[in-house]
Amino acid sequence: MLVDILVFVLTFCIMEFMAWFSHKYVMHGFLWELHADHHKKDHDSWFERNDAFFIFYAVVSIGFFLLWHYDILEIGLAIGLGIFAYGLAYFTVHDIFIHQRFKLFRNADNRYARAVRRAHKMHHKHLGKEDGECFGMLIVPFKYFKK
Repeated sequence: MLVDILVFVLTFCIMEFMAWFSHKYVMHGFLWELHADHHKKDHDSWFERNDAFFIFYAVVSIGFFLLWHYDILEIGLAIGLGIFAYGLAYFTVHDIFIHQRFKLFRNADNRYARAVRRAHKMHHKHLGKEDGECFGMLIVPFKYFKK
């Protein structure tokens, strides 16, 4: 049980790096076509092509659940839940809190919340795939905590 908890927490933490890496090198790289509408809306739909990245990580998470379910990987459940929990946190912070796709957490106003908003605003000031910054989500550079 303790191993499963440690694997869950480690997986959640590693996912921040995975989000940063895939955002910088995949979304702002060879799959820019899927991510571009997130920086410059070119459609009337509530959905974005960028939402396809959620599906990718959901499939990876489900894959680990299945590996656990079929007794192929004992820690598969912990890994799958860690990926799922990070995805839920990412969706809550990015899509709900920052971009207000659902009108929740509008009044959140603490030091961390302001830093997350500032960092993400700096990321979105670049409309193209080049010259980006702040590719992570939950870990925010210290400079954005300044008043």
